[in-house]
Amino acid sequence: MTLRSMRMDDVDNLLQIFSDPIAMTYYPSTKDRAETIKWIEWTRKNYASYGIGLWVAELKEDGAFVGQCGLVLQEVDGKQEVEIGYSFVRKYWGLGLATECAIACRDYGFGKMGYERLVSLISINNIPSVKVAERVGMTLEKEIIKWNKPVKVYAITKD
Repeated sequence: MTLRSMRMDDVDNLLQIFSDPIAMTYYPSTKDRAETIKWIEWTRKNYASYGIGLWVAELKEDGAFVGQCGLVLQEVDGKQEVEIGYSFVRKYWGLGLATECAIACRDYGFGKMGYERLVSLISINNIPSVKVAERVGMTLEKEIIKWNKPVKVYAITKD
């Protein structure tokens, strides 16, 4: 896979995830076109402000959009943390793509960006995302309330 910066013309790509109620099970709701445009604008502001954000994941073979994965700032217990976040088009679930992208983001965060610690914030019943976090080398640190729901904090520190 390749990761690239999100563009304004990625709206239809992202709607493959955001309009799918099953793919969005662990999010507050699905997103419409206007909300997806705001998501892309927020992501692009993160690039400009922090040098990180969610990137579009595409298959190398044919450039097919498969999802998004990247590094985003999150507040956890009053402290800024850098999260590896990911969401993928449902037809690509179970192929190891989220793990591949999350590992690339981990390596970029530790290597290129020089972060000492990375986290993933995962809804308590989201077992597939827990498995991705564990494959990246993260371990469960604690449970918190975030986004008005219980969330598991998985973390890894730079070796």
